Amino acid sequence: MKITDMKLYHVKPRWLFLKIETDEGISGWGEPIVEGRALTVATAVEELKRYLVGQDPLRIEHHWQIMYRGTFYRGGPVLVSAISGIEQALWDIKGKFYNMPVYEMLGGKVRETIRMYSHCGGETPETIAANAKKRMEQGFNAIKIGVDAPVRQVDSLAFVEGVVAKFAAIREAAGSGLDIAIDFHGRVSPAMSIRLAAALEPYYPMFIEEPVLPENVDALVRVAQSTSIPIATGERLFTRWGFREALEKGAVAIVQPDLCHAGGIFEGRKIAAMAEMHYASVAPHNPLGPISLASCLQLDACTPNFLIQEHPSMAEKWDLGEGYLKRPFVVENGSVAVPQGPGLGIEINEEALIERGYAGDWDTPRLAYEDGSFAEW
Repeated sequence: MKITDMKLYHVKPRWLFLKIETDEGISGWGEPIVEGRALTVATAVEELKRYLVGQDPLRIEHHWQIMYRGTFYRGGPVLVSAISGIEQALWDIKGKFYNMPVYEMLGGKVRETIRMYSHCGGETPETIAANAKKRMEQGFNAIKIGVDAPVRQVDSLAFVEGVVAKFAAIREAAGSGLDIAIDFHGRVSPAMSIRLAAALEPYYPMFIEEPVLPENVDALVRVAQSTSIPIATGERLFTRWGFREALEKGAVAIVQPDLCHAGGIFEGRKIAAMAEMHYASVAPHNPLGPISLASCLQLDACTPNFLIQEHPSMAEKWDLGEGYLKRPFVVENGSVAVPQGPGLGIEINEEALIERGYAGDWDTPRLAYEDGSFAEW
Protein backbone atom coordinates (compact mmCIF):
# COMPACT_ATOMS: atom_id res chain seq x y z
CA MET A 1 0.00 0.00 0.00
CA LYS A 2 1.27 3.45 -0.94
CA ILE A 3 0.19 7.01 -0.22
CA THR A 4 -1.13 8.58 -3.43
CA ASP A 5 -2.45 11.99 -2.43
CA MET A 6 -3.02 14.41 0.46
CA LYS A 7 -5.94 16.86 0.37
CA LEU A 8 -6.52 19.82 2.68
CA TYR A 9 -9.85 21.42 3.63
CA HIS A 10 -10.15 24.79 5.39
CA VAL A 11 -13.38 24.48 7.35
CA LYS A 12 -15.39 26.98 9.42
CA PRO A 13 -15.08 28.17 12.11
CA ARG A 14 -11.22 27.89 12.10
CA TRP A 15 -10.29 24.30 11.31
CA LEU A 16 -8.00 22.56 8.83
CA PHE A 17 -8.73 18.95 7.88
CA LEU A 18 -6.42 16.58 6.01
CA LYS A 19 -7.35 13.52 3.95
CA ILE A 20 -4.60 11.06 3.03
CA GLU A 21 -5.46 8.68 0.18
CA THR A 22 -3.83 5.37 -0.77
CA ASP A 23 -3.68 3.12 -3.81
CA GLU A 24 -5.79 0.50 -2.02
CA GLY A 25 -8.75 2.83 -1.59
CA ILE A 26 -8.24 3.31 2.15
CA SER A 27 -8.15 6.93 3.27
CA GLY A 28 -7.43 8.53 6.64
CA TRP A 29 -8.31 11.85 8.26
CA GLY A 30 -6.31 14.20 10.46
CA GLU A 31 -6.48 17.76 11.78
CA PRO A 32 -3.20 19.67 11.27
CA ILE A 33 -3.79 23.18 12.58
CA VAL A 34 -2.39 26.10 14.53
CA GLU A 35 -5.24 28.42 15.37
CA GLY A 36 -4.61 31.66 13.50
CA ARG A 37 -1.91 30.06 11.34
CA ALA A 38 -3.91 27.60 9.24
CA LEU A 39 -2.41 28.78 5.96
CA THR A 40 1.10 28.45 7.34
CA VAL A 41 0.46 24.90 8.57
CA ALA A 42 -1.12 24.02 5.22
CA THR A 43 2.14 25.03 3.54
CA ALA A 44 4.09 22.82 5.96
CA VAL A 45 1.83 19.87 5.12
CA GLU A 46 2.40 20.46 1.40
CA GLU A 47 6.16 20.45 2.01
CA LEU A 48 5.93 17.14 3.90
CA LYS A 49 3.74 15.75 1.13
CA ARG A 50 6.77 15.66 -1.17
CA TYR A 51 8.29 13.02 1.10
CA LEU A 52 5.11 11.11 1.97
CA VAL A 53 3.53 10.46 -1.44
CA GLY A 54 4.70 7.03 -2.55
CA GLN A 55 5.47 5.85 0.99
CA ASP A 56 3.91 2.96 2.93
CA PRO A 57 1.35 4.61 5.28
CA LEU A 58 1.69 1.83 7.89
CA ARG A 59 5.25 2.86 8.89
CA ILE A 60 3.98 5.62 11.18
CA GLU A 61 6.88 5.85 13.64
CA HIS A 62 9.44 5.76 10.82
CA HIS A 63 7.72 8.61 9.00
CA TRP A 64 7.33 10.60 12.24
CA GLN A 65 11.05 10.41 12.90
CA ILE A 66 11.92 11.51 9.38
CA MET A 67 9.41 14.39 9.37
CA TYR A 68 10.54 15.63 12.79
CA ARG A 69 14.27 14.95 12.65
CA GLY A 70 14.86 15.00 8.90
CA THR A 71 15.89 18.64 8.72
CA PHE A 72 18.34 20.57 10.87
CA TYR A 73 15.55 22.53 12.66
CA ARG A 74 13.09 20.65 14.84
CA GLY A 75 9.97 21.32 16.84
CA GLY A 76 7.80 24.39 17.13
CA PRO A 77 4.06 24.82 16.65
CA VAL A 78 3.95 24.86 12.84
CA LEU A 79 6.07 21.80 12.04
CA VAL A 80 4.78 19.65 14.90
CA SER A 81 1.15 20.56 14.19
CA ALA A 82 1.60 19.58 10.54
CA ILE A 83 3.13 16.29 11.67
CA SER A 84 0.31 15.79 14.20
CA GLY A 85 -2.46 15.93 11.60
CA ILE A 86 -0.53 13.65 9.25
CA GLU A 87 0.11 11.18 12.07
CA GLN A 88 -3.59 11.07 12.98
CA ALA A 89 -4.52 10.32 9.38
CA LEU A 90 -1.90 7.55 9.16
CA TRP A 91 -3.30 5.90 12.29
CA ASP A 92 -6.78 6.16 10.76
CA ILE A 93 -5.51 4.34 7.67
CA LYS A 94 -3.70 1.70 9.71
CA GLY A 95 -6.76 1.01 11.84
CA LYS A 96 -8.93 0.61 8.75
CA PHE A 97 -6.30 -1.67 7.16
CA TYR A 98 -6.29 -3.99 10.19
CA ASN A 99 -10.01 -3.38 10.95
CA MET A 100 -9.50 -2.21 14.53
CA PRO A 101 -9.62 1.04 16.52
CA VAL A 102 -6.35 2.89 17.07
CA TYR A 103 -6.51 2.19 20.81
CA GLU A 104 -6.38 -1.56 20.12
CA MET A 105 -3.00 -1.07 18.45
CA LEU A 106 -1.78 0.95 21.44
CA GLY A 107 -2.48 -1.74 24.02
CA GLY A 108 -6.26 -1.93 24.09
CA LYS A 109 -8.89 -0.03 26.01
CA VAL A 110 -8.67 0.36 29.78
CA ARG A 111 -12.16 1.89 30.21
CA GLU A 112 -15.63 1.69 28.68
CA THR A 113 -16.54 5.38 28.81
CA ILE A 114 -14.59 8.64 28.52
CA ARG A 115 -15.47 11.50 30.84
CA MET A 116 -15.91 14.90 29.16
CA TYR A 117 -15.98 18.53 30.21
CA SER A 118 -17.45 21.46 28.33
CA HIS A 119 -16.75 25.19 28.25
CA CYS A 120 -18.97 27.69 30.03
CA GLY A 121 -18.98 31.48 29.90
CA GLY A 122 -21.06 34.45 30.92
CA GLU A 123 -20.73 38.18 31.45
CA THR A 124 -22.19 38.17 34.97
CA PRO A 125 -22.26 35.68 37.86
CA GLU A 126 -25.95 35.11 37.23
CA THR A 127 -25.43 34.42 33.52
CA ILE A 128 -22.50 32.07 33.96
CA ALA A 129 -24.35 30.13 36.68
CA ALA A 130 -27.35 29.72 34.38
CA ASN A 131 -25.10 28.55 31.55
CA ALA A 132 -23.43 26.03 33.86
CA LYS A 133 -26.83 24.56 34.67
CA LYS A 134 -27.53 24.30 30.93
CA ARG A 135 -24.33 22.31 30.51
CA MET A 136 -25.50 19.97 33.24
CA GLU A 137 -28.82 19.57 31.42
CA GLN A 138 -26.83 18.67 28.29
CA GLY A 139 -25.26 15.79 30.19
CA PHE A 140 -22.02 17.24 31.54
CA ASN A 141 -20.87 16.93 35.14
CA ALA A 142 -17.71 18.98 34.61
CA ILE A 143 -17.12 22.38 33.00
CA LYS A 144 -14.33 24.89 32.51
CA ILE A 145 -14.62 28.64 32.79
CA GLY A 146 -12.06 31.30 31.92
CA VAL A 147 -10.56 34.39 33.48
CA ASP A 148 -11.75 37.51 31.67
CA ALA A 149 -9.07 39.39 29.74
CA PRO A 150 -7.05 41.50 29.79
CA VAL A 151 -5.40 40.95 33.17
CA ARG A 152 -2.86 43.47 34.43
CA GLN A 153 0.46 42.27 35.86
CA VAL A 154 -0.79 43.33 39.29
CA ASP A 155 -4.54 43.75 39.05
CA SER A 156 -7.07 45.21 41.45
CA LEU A 157 -9.01 43.71 44.33
CA ALA A 158 -12.15 44.36 42.27
CA PHE A 159 -10.78 42.11 39.50
CA VAL A 160 -10.10 39.28 41.96
CA GLU A 161 -13.55 39.69 43.49
CA GLY A 162 -15.12 39.53 40.03
CA VAL A 163 -13.39 36.23 39.19
CA VAL A 164 -14.36 34.73 42.53
CA ALA A 165 -17.98 35.95 42.24
CA LYS A 166 -18.47 34.03 38.99
CA PHE A 167 -16.91 30.86 40.35
CA ALA A 168 -18.90 31.10 43.58
CA ALA A 169 -22.16 31.64 41.68
CA ILE A 170 -21.63 28.40 39.73
CA ARG A 171 -20.75 26.49 42.89
CA GLU A 172 -23.85 27.79 44.67
CA ALA A 173 -26.15 27.01 41.73
CA ALA A 174 -24.70 23.61 40.86
CA GLY A 175 -23.61 22.32 44.24
CA SER A 176 -20.67 20.04 44.95
CA GLY A 177 -21.57 17.50 42.25
CA LEU A 178 -20.22 19.64 39.40
CA ASP A 179 -16.48 19.79 38.82
CA ILE A 180 -15.37 23.29 37.79
CA ALA A 181 -11.99 23.98 36.25
CA ILE A 182 -10.73 27.48 35.50
CA ASP A 183 -8.44 28.53 32.67
CA PHE A 184 -6.03 31.41 33.33
CA HIS A 185 -5.01 31.09 29.64
CA GLY A 186 -1.44 32.20 30.30
CA ARG A 187 -2.74 35.76 30.58
CA VAL A 188 -2.05 36.08 34.32
CA SER A 189 1.31 36.93 35.91
CA PRO A 190 2.78 34.56 38.54
CA ALA A 191 2.05 37.09 41.30
CA MET A 192 -1.60 37.46 40.29
CA SER A 193 -1.98 33.71 39.77
CA ILE A 194 -0.92 33.10 43.35
CA ARG A 195 -3.42 35.69 44.59
CA LEU A 196 -6.24 34.32 42.44
CA ALA A 197 -5.56 30.72 43.46
CA ALA A 198 -5.71 31.66 47.15
CA ALA A 199 -9.05 33.43 46.63
CA LEU A 200 -10.50 30.48 44.67
CA GLU A 201 -9.35 27.67 46.97
CA PRO A 202 -12.49 27.70 49.20
CA TYR A 203 -14.62 26.85 46.15
CA TYR A 204 -12.60 23.72 45.25
CA PRO A 205 -11.60 24.19 41.60
CA MET A 206 -10.96 20.94 39.74
CA PHE A 207 -7.76 22.48 38.36
CA ILE A 208 -6.22 25.75 37.22
CA GLU A 209 -5.14 25.66 33.58
CA GLU A 210 -2.13 27.60 32.31
CA PRO A 211 -1.74 29.86 35.36
CA VAL A 212 1.32 31.39 33.68
CA LEU A 213 2.91 31.39 30.25
CA PRO A 214 4.75 28.16 29.34
CA GLU A 215 8.23 29.53 28.62
CA ASN A 216 9.40 29.73 32.27
CA VAL A 217 8.85 26.45 34.11
CA ASP A 218 10.28 27.83 37.38
CA ALA A 219 7.49 30.44 37.46
CA LEU A 220 4.98 27.61 37.11
CA VAL A 221 6.70 25.76 39.96
CA ARG A 222 6.27 28.80 42.23
CA VAL A 223 2.55 28.89 41.54
CA ALA A 224 2.14 25.14 41.98
CA GLN A 225 3.91 25.23 45.34
CA SER A 226 1.70 28.09 46.56
CA THR A 227 -1.66 26.33 46.25
CA SER A 228 -3.46 23.06 46.90
CA ILE A 229 -5.33 23.40 43.58
CA PRO A 230 -3.97 21.01 40.91
CA ILE A 231 -2.11 22.79 38.10
CA ALA A 232 -2.74 21.82 34.47
CA THR A 233 -0.72 22.88 31.44
CA GLY A 234 0.55 21.67 28.10
CA GLU A 235 -1.52 23.01 25.22
CA ARG A 236 1.48 25.08 24.06
CA LEU A 237 4.11 22.38 24.63
CA PHE A 238 5.33 20.27 21.74
CA THR A 239 6.46 16.62 21.79
CA ARG A 240 7.62 14.69 24.84
CA TRP A 241 10.68 16.92 25.09
CA GLY A 242 8.48 19.93 25.72
CA PHE A 243 6.87 18.25 28.75
CA ARG A 244 10.03 16.88 30.36
CA GLU A 245 11.05 19.86 32.52
CA ALA A 246 7.55 20.63 33.83
CA LEU A 247 7.12 17.02 34.96
CA GLU A 248 10.60 16.66 36.43
CA LYS A 249 10.23 19.86 38.48
CA GLY A 250 6.78 18.96 39.79
CA ALA A 251 5.22 22.00 38.13
CA VAL A 252 2.17 20.18 36.81
CA ALA A 253 -0.38 17.71 38.18
CA ILE A 254 -2.35 17.36 34.94
CA VAL A 255 -0.67 17.41 31.52
CA GLN A 256 -2.74 18.70 28.60
CA PRO A 257 -1.10 17.69 25.33
CA ASP A 258 -3.03 18.87 22.29
CA LEU A 259 -2.96 16.01 19.80
CA CYS A 260 -3.15 18.49 16.91
CA HIS A 261 -0.05 20.32 18.20
CA ALA A 262 2.04 17.99 20.37
CA GLY A 263 2.92 15.37 17.77
CA GLY A 264 -0.18 13.24 17.30
CA ILE A 265 -1.78 10.25 18.99
CA PHE A 266 1.28 8.08 19.64
CA GLU A 267 3.33 11.04 20.83
CA GLY A 268 0.44 11.83 23.18
CA ARG A 269 0.68 8.27 24.50
CA LYS A 270 4.41 8.74 25.15
CA ILE A 271 3.71 12.00 27.00
CA ALA A 272 1.06 10.21 29.06
CA ALA A 273 3.57 7.51 30.01
CA MET A 274 6.04 10.18 31.14
CA ALA A 275 3.29 11.78 33.21
CA GLU A 276 2.40 8.42 34.76
CA MET A 277 5.95 8.08 36.09
CA HIS A 278 5.50 11.40 37.89
CA TYR A 279 2.01 10.49 39.22
CA ALA A 280 0.42 13.10 36.95
CA SER A 281 -2.87 12.77 35.10
CA VAL A 282 -3.68 13.42 31.44
CA ALA A 283 -6.48 15.68 30.18
CA PRO A 284 -5.93 16.29 26.45
CA HIS A 285 -6.48 19.85 25.30
CA ASN A 286 -9.02 20.19 22.52
CA PRO A 287 -10.86 23.35 21.44
CA LEU A 288 -10.86 22.17 17.82
CA GLY A 289 -12.90 20.02 15.45
CA PRO A 290 -14.36 16.52 15.38
CA ILE A 291 -11.23 14.84 14.00
CA SER A 292 -9.22 16.26 16.88
CA LEU A 293 -11.87 14.96 19.29
CA ALA A 294 -11.85 11.53 17.66
CA SER A 295 -8.06 11.36 17.99
CA CYS A 296 -8.26 12.33 21.66
CA LEU A 297 -10.83 9.64 22.38
CA GLN A 298 -8.50 6.98 20.97
CA LEU A 299 -5.76 8.11 23.38
CA ASP A 300 -8.16 8.43 26.29
CA ALA A 301 -9.45 4.89 25.81
CA CYS A 302 -6.05 3.25 26.28
CA THR A 303 -4.39 5.57 28.82
CA PRO A 304 -4.47 4.47 32.48
CA ASN A 305 -3.78 7.93 33.93
CA PHE A 306 -6.41 9.69 31.81
CA LEU A 307 -8.49 12.17 33.83
CA ILE A 308 -11.00 13.97 31.62
CA GLN A 309 -11.41 15.11 28.01
CA GLU A 310 -11.99 18.67 26.89
CA HIS A 311 -14.98 18.98 24.59
CA PRO A 312 -14.84 21.42 21.64
CA SER A 313 -17.40 24.17 21.98
CA MET A 314 -16.59 26.79 19.36
CA ALA A 315 -20.19 26.41 18.17
CA GLU A 316 -22.64 24.22 20.05
CA LYS A 317 -24.17 22.55 16.98
CA TRP A 318 -20.72 21.37 15.88
CA ASP A 319 -19.45 20.25 19.28
CA LEU A 320 -19.72 16.53 18.63
CA GLY A 321 -19.31 16.72 14.86
CA GLU A 322 -22.88 17.47 13.84
CA GLY A 323 -22.89 17.90 10.07
CA TYR A 324 -19.24 16.90 9.73
CA LEU A 325 -19.57 13.36 11.10
CA LYS A 326 -22.07 10.88 9.73
CA ARG A 327 -22.44 9.54 13.28
CA PRO A 328 -21.69 12.30 15.82
CA PHE A 329 -20.51 11.41 19.31
CA VAL A 330 -23.09 11.49 22.10
CA VAL A 331 -22.57 12.64 25.70
CA GLU A 332 -24.48 10.57 28.27
CA ASN A 333 -24.00 11.00 32.02
CA GLY A 334 -21.04 13.25 31.36
CA SER A 335 -19.21 10.72 29.20
CA VAL A 336 -18.79 9.43 25.65
CA ALA A 337 -18.69 5.70 24.94
CA VAL A 338 -15.35 4.35 23.73
CA PRO A 339 -15.57 4.39 19.90
CA GLN A 340 -15.95 0.98 18.27
CA GLY A 341 -15.17 1.58 14.58
CA PRO A 342 -11.82 1.03 12.89
CA GLY A 343 -9.14 3.71 12.85
CA LEU A 344 -10.42 6.91 14.45
CA GLY A 345 -13.94 5.47 14.47
CA ILE A 346 -15.47 8.26 12.40
CA GLU A 347 -16.90 8.80 8.92
CA ILE A 348 -16.45 12.30 7.51
CA ASN A 349 -19.16 13.99 5.45
CA GLU A 350 -16.98 15.56 2.74
CA GLU A 351 -19.91 17.48 1.28
CA ALA A 352 -20.21 19.37 4.57
CA LEU A 353 -16.51 20.26 4.44
CA ILE A 354 -16.96 21.83 1.03
CA GLU A 355 -20.22 23.52 1.99
CA ARG A 356 -18.67 25.06 5.12
CA GLY A 357 -15.28 25.81 3.61
CA TYR A 358 -13.57 29.18 3.89
CA ALA A 359 -10.27 30.83 2.98
CA GLY A 360 -8.44 29.70 6.12
CA ASP A 361 -7.81 33.28 7.22
CA TRP A 362 -9.20 33.16 10.78
CA ASP A 363 -6.87 35.19 12.99
CA THR A 364 -6.19 35.21 16.72
CA PRO A 365 -7.96 38.05 18.58
CA ARG A 366 -5.62 40.76 19.83
CA LEU A 367 -6.17 42.57 23.10
CA ALA A 368 -4.76 45.75 24.61
CA TYR A 369 -4.66 47.40 28.02
CA GLU A 370 -6.25 50.80 28.61
CA ASP A 371 -2.97 52.52 27.75
CA GLY A 372 -2.81 50.82 24.36
CA SER A 373 -0.05 48.31 25.14
CA PHE A 374 -0.36 44.67 24.17
CA ALA A 375 -2.21 42.25 26.46
CA GLU A 376 -2.16 38.45 26.37
CA TRP A 377 -5.21 36.80 24.82
